[in-house]
Amino acid sequence: MYSRRHFLKLSMAALLASLSAKLSTQNAHGKKNLQGKTVVVVGAGIAGLSAAKTLQAYGAKVVVLEAGNYIGGRIRTNRAMGAPFEYGAGWIHGPSEENPIQQLAKQVHAQTFVTDDDSLEIFDASGTSLPEVDYERLDRIYRRLSRKLYRVSRWDRRSIEAAITDMEPALLQDPLARWLLSAFIEFDIGAGIEDISAANIFSDDEFDGDDVIFTQGYDRILKPLMEGLDIRPNTPVSQIRYQQDRVKVNDLVADYVICTVPLGVLKADTIRFNPPLPNKLQEAISSLGFGTVTKIALQFDQAFWDTETQYVGVMTEPKGRWNYWLNYRTFSDKNILLGLSFGRYAPVADQMAPAEMTNDALDVLRSVWGERVGEPLSVLTTHWSEDPHFKGAYSYSQVGGSAAQYEIFAQPIAGRLFFAGEHTIFEYHGTTHGALLSGLRAAEQIIDS
Repeated sequence: MYSRRHFLKLSMAALLASLSAKLSTQNAHGKKNLQGKTVVVVGAGIAGLSAAKTLQAYGAKVVVLEAGNYIGGRIRTNRAMGAPFEYGAGWIHGPSEENPIQQLAKQVHAQTFVTDDDSLEIFDASGTSLPEVDYERLDRIYRRLSRKLYRVSRWDRRSIEAAITDMEPALLQDPLARWLLSAFIEFDIGAGIEDISAANIFSDDEFDGDDVIFTQGYDRILKPLMEGLDIRPNTPVSQIRYQQDRVKVNDLVADYVICTVPLGVLKADTIRFNPPLPNKLQEAISSLGFGTVTKIALQFDQAFWDTETQYVGVMTEPKGRWNYWLNYRTFSDKNILLGLSFGRYAPVADQMAPAEMTNDALDVLRSVWGERVGEPLSVLTTHWSEDPHFKGAYSYSQVGGSAAQYEIFAQPIAGRLFFAGEHTIFEYHGTTHGALLSGLRAAEQIIDS
């Protein structure tokens, strides 16, 4: 098992050296090199790119196969509105110097903005702004609930909803508490409280620092990872054969393969592994959860909201329905509101056509601001659970799941097949830095083999 200390040492040494194009085959790992070796990387997300860049720096011939028509996986930026809309990753979570995403951001001189979680205005179901006493009550609920969930997080494998039902059932009927559970827990973990295991919800790790966004687009950090790589988009992989002496990916023969496709694709069984994957790995694929978060960006001619408030909360029903909004005016001059749906409502929203989703989101905004909400000038939407190349947004430990199921992916198979991606690293699952570090881990395993 790889520790947090191990990952940080690797990210600080191998990552920075390789990305600055100064890493030679004689480096911190000794005189090892991979000249004459071929590695196929399946997936051009940040896990695949970080693995490929590192292996190439060690002398390997690397081919990256990407099923989609763009590079970046769940890092994808659209600038059509004049300000970046992030389909997937939107924040650097914990932008400390140890965070490899922060290191990449510095390398490309990316401009970032610290989002203020305390700059928040919440409206009830009738569209009334909450009085100060309710914010104080929200804080008390959060602190009390955190303490109670922490006490059971090592052993209670029931759902968070079931655990709360035993602890404090009235919370599940309290509109303010329901909003908190959705906007905080369901957003962070990427699934509904009915499906998330109460066990291990406080066992993952994080970096220090307040979350930041990229004001010019998250995808800027991909440039140093992509440079010089043989990346082949529109090339889905249907078969991976692995033996003791080689691998075959579609028609490509290589020495090693790193599979970085999302957990949702593994669950869909669209890639045939020959021989079949070990039973424990198949069980982990089946048992781990893969959730979604849905976004909609609405651009208006004029702002009808408080442009100085960072976030807007709306206590909607069903739970998770466009109940959290990011105000772009705090970091740009564009009149854009970014709405989010969580929990069990997110996959429902994903199935909506853009026009239906727009009306659904506008209905929530009009419950607060009424006729002041006009028709948007432009709209952008996400549908991660409906995308065949992803089948969701990020992994989580569902009822009956465990942290150990993530770690099974970290074990090489037959010395030839390796896995990487946010679903293979429990400490940082659901994050871009976790995906990147998992790619570095897979690369190091090949180097050390």
